[in-house]
Amino acid sequence: MPREYIAIALLAVCGFLIGGVYTMWKTAKIAATVLAVLAVLAAGGAIAWFISS
Repeated sequence: MPREYIAIALLAVCGFLIGGVYTMWKTAKIAATVLAVLAVLAAGGAIAWFISS
């Protein structure tokens, strides 16, 4: 399995989490904030994975 697949998967998780933030923002701001932090971590991990390759 090529190393790029892991970074692409992390970007996909990031997009999924951003969608959750968008959906939850009006009703549950604390949960949306937690999802936003997780999305930033996933994006940072993907960027770090691409750089380390």
